[in-house]
Amino acid sequence: MEKVETLMTADNLRFGVVASRFNSMITDKLLEGALDTLRRHGVTEENIVVARVPGSFEIPSAAKKLIDKKNLDGVVCLGCLIKGETVHFDYLAWEVTRGLGDVALSTGVPVTNGVLTVESVEQAMNRAGIKFGNKGSDAAEAVIEMASLFKSLEQE
Repeated sequence: MEKVETLMTADNLRFGVVASRFNSMITDKLLEGALDTLRRHGVTEENIVVARVPGSFEIPSAAKKLIDKKNLDGVVCLGCLIKGETVHFDYLAWEVTRGLGDVALSTGVPVTNGVLTVESVEQAMNRAGIKFGNKGSDAAEAVIEMASLFKSLEQE
C-alpha cells in the first residue's frame, strides 16, 4: 500500500480567503479564525489574499477569479446563511455548495467550504467561536492540509 504523507505546514504556499460581508458579525469572526490559523501555520502576510464579497452567492465566482489571477495554492471560503421563512436559504445553500465544488474540480486547486448553513443567529455565533470552535479556522486547516497533499502529489 502506498501512502501519501501531508504536513500541516504552509511555508511558501499562497492562499486566498473569500469572505461574505452579509451577516458580518459572524463572517468577521470566521475571517479572524481563518487568518489566525493560516498565520500560525507559517503563511506570511504577502502570501494571503483576502477578498470580501457582498453575500455567500458571490463566493464561488470570486474564488474562481482569485485562483485564475493570483496563482494560489488554495482558497478558504467563508459565509453565513441563516434559514428564514422562505426557500431562498435552500436555493442559496445548494448553489453555493455546488459552486464551490465546481471551482475546486475545474481548477484543481483546493477550495474549502466555511460557509455556515444554520437555523439561527445563536447557532451561527456558536460556530464562529463561542461554543463549537471557529469554522473559519477549521476551513483554513483543511485548505492547508489539501494544498500540502497536492504539493506532495506534484513532486512524485
